[in-house]
Amino acid sequence: MIKKISVTTKILIAMGIGLILGSFINAFFHESAFVETYLVKGLFHVIGKAFVNALKMLVVPLVTFSLICGVCGIGDVNTLGRVGFKSFGFYIFTTGLAITTALLIAIVIAPGKGFEQAGMTAAFIPKPSPPLTDVFINIIPSNPVNAFAEGNMLQIIFFVILFAIAMLMCGNIGKELHQLAEKLNEIMMKVVTLVMNFAPIGVFFLMAKTFSEQGLGLILPMISYFSVVILCLLIHALGTFSLLLTVFAKLNPIIFIKKMRPAHIFAFSTASSNATIPITLQVVEKRLGVNNSTAAFTVPLGATINMDGTAIMQGVATVFIANVYAIDLGVSDYITIVGMSILASIGTAGVPGVGLIMLAMVFNQVGLPVEGIGLILGVDRLLDMVRTAVNVTGDATVTCIVARGENEIDDSIFNNPDAGIITDVALPHK
Repeated sequence: MIKKISVTTKILIAMGIGLILGSFINAFFHESAFVETYLVKGLFHVIGKAFVNALKMLVVPLVTFSLICGVCGIGDVNTLGRVGFKSFGFYIFTTGLAITTALLIAIVIAPGKGFEQAGMTAAFIPKPSPPLTDVFINIIPSNPVNAFAEGNMLQIIFFVILFAIAMLMCGNIGKELHQLAEKLNEIMMKVVTLVMNFAPIGVFFLMAKTFSEQGLGLILPMISYFSVVILCLLIHALGTFSLLLTVFAKLNPIIFIKKMRPAHIFAFSTASSNATIPITLQVVEKRLGVNNSTAAFTVPLGATINMDGTAIMQGVATVFIANVYAIDLGVSDYITIVGMSILASIGTAGVPGVGLIMLAMVFNQVGLPVEGIGLILGVDRLLDMVRTAVNVTGDATVTCIVARGENEIDDSIFNNPDAGIITDVALPHK
């Protein structure tokens, strides 16, 4: 009997073909108006964007129902507070480790020394960043309906947790709503599975569009910066997370990395932690064996405040730009960079390109020229894809650690290589 190819493998194949096709178009047809208009900005853009929208469509209802089930499943407000405190603490801790690691490696390798900046700068106008006080104030939604409409994850998480706690306090009425939420959550997970069936097509067009526009050739002038960021991302993803998993969660990091492959692929192709939430939730629960009561809380929170990959980019980019402009940074500047990166990660959304806004905040704080960001714009999209995969890995790592502490992880599912694998979805027949 021929074994069915999993959706993940199909996506991986589609990603490779899209990368090759996009790079080929960039190399040989980048001046063709027909290809640019009808393929890159036409077919590739429309189908790729439609697929990302389909993923984003799932996020709010899935997080809402899943979080209600999670809070009601915990059943105790004190336990909920403990899970929240642990999650927040570990997310801040890993972000601090990420930015510190990046700064140390970048200082040693010193990317940007002797870099020729003439003719390399591009225009970059950063969006104004909100004051830190507003970030904390805006966690509480003045209009919950508006928060749901705009997909503001911090506000949604705050409101849904408050609503679920009220459900716990309402006795039988709350139990009835909890049962309804569980049924709706099960349906939403099926919707996620249906969307995943079309994922190979969507990923192919996303990759084809990205590399048609960017091309692999843009990496070459920025090879020192690009290489150091990738090195730091790999060290953090394969080293730091593996150590944390082994010490705190007592889990095999090799099995973890293998099982995270679907989430990595979606994170890489969409460059959005928020768009990857449905897939991350499915992987963490079905493949890694974490109970919904923990995963439903930690995964959406991580997608909102955990920006390890972005913090790494900020650390390397700061040292790179300082070297390019021959500006010396002191110890106090580096401490400021660490603090700013951690604080900025709390108030920024998990969407493509947000790292540049955060970077502008850091540059302003330590006195680096913001226009220097124009130097790294060319390769930022490619790095954004990689660092999003690292962010998602961090979300799953902290989820497993918290779940182990709460005894909410099933080792038999984690150690079963076939647990939660999706091939094709059998649609019902009349």
